[in-house]
Amino acid sequence: MARKILEGSIAMARTAALGRPNVIAAYPITPSTHIPEELSKKLANYEFVPVEAEFSAISGLIGASCAGARTFTATSSQGLLLMHEALHNAAGMRLPIVMAVANRSVSAPLNIWCDWQDSLSQRDTGWMQLFCKNNQEAVDTLVQSFKIAETASVPVMVRVEGFYLTHLIAPVDIPSQEQVDAFLPAFRPKHALDVSKPEAFGTYAMPNTYYEIRKDHAQLMAASLPVVEKTAQEFEKAFGRKQFALMEDYSSSVKGAKTVIVSMAALSESIELVVDSMRAKKESVGLLRLKCFRPFPSKQLASALSGAERIIVFEKDLSLGLEGILATELKAALQEAGVKVPVVGIICGLGGKDVKTSELEAAYSKFKDAKAPSSQWL
Repeated sequence: MARKILEGSIAMARTAALGRPNVIAAYPITPSTHIPEELSKKLANYEFVPVEAEFSAISGLIGASCAGARTFTATSSQGLLLMHEALHNAAGMRLPIVMAVANRSVSAPLNIWCDWQDSLSQRDTGWMQLFCKNNQEAVDTLVQSFKIAETASVPVMVRVEGFYLTHLIAPVDIPSQEQVDAFLPAFRPKHALDVSKPEAFGTYAMPNTYYEIRKDHAQLMAASLPVVEKTAQEFEKAFGRKQFALMEDYSSSVKGAKTVIVSMAALSESIELVVDSMRAKKESVGLLRLKCFRPFPSKQLASALSGAERIIVFEKDLSLGLEGILATELKAALQEAGVKVPVVGIICGLGGKDVKTSELEAAYSKFKDAKAPSSQWL
């Protein structure tokens, strides 16, 4: 393990190379550009394919993965949206592709700064989505993501907030090649195109067959949650660094708290400051950070939040015509578990708009005693 002062994108690129991918295909798009740019320097023994667009990137990786290659790419925003059709194909064929997503707003209007709209708009494609709160967690999660994808037969998005983390220069512990090799076995695909053992990928399916395959896929996604937890435990034991597989109870603040704030990604680190400040003033408040958004850990979230009197969700996204996406999914999880706790959803930070700790604190103070107001804007 070596601690280095690196830009987040560079740290992620070098970590991805340590996973010994066979094929990397990518097209540059702000703010993820530095990841493929660094990987194009041929950091290890892999084939780097500079494609003409993001649809070509994911299509190339689908072909490479079907042929038995370990694969990786990175993208953002409109680039991720351009992949949309093929994202379904990759997941439906159970291909263990790993992709770093540097979150950025989507058009229109054109905006290059960060919110979560791009990856959350792909939540139904069958890809696992892991939201990292800082660059150290992104590095650790990237190493784990190859093992998770290949064990669960589920493609994985490792997401970080664009600019906030991709361009942040800070100390990061980068594992050695020997450490990664000891943790991550050489890739042995469960299925691959082989003339001596013919198999078919993504073929035509009649209605009954299609229905059963989709049912199996849904069950496969649900069964991947224990894989995420087991892999995090193995990483923590091997590397000696605390890991949060599905969610984080910040400073054990959730149990006994009257108000629990729920959020994700780097926004959570700002909320940590607010929770520390409020708890110092004897406020009964906690923070639960969700890391694994897909598959959505409904039962685990409902269990963790069952003792709260109210929940406040801060999120940098929205489902136009409804409310924030995280708030909607959290309400469904609580409803299913029979947990009757009012949820206040607060949308903030769209298009990279600053979210100040003073604003978060004011919102907490305003809504901590709320019954069940509609969706709010910070």
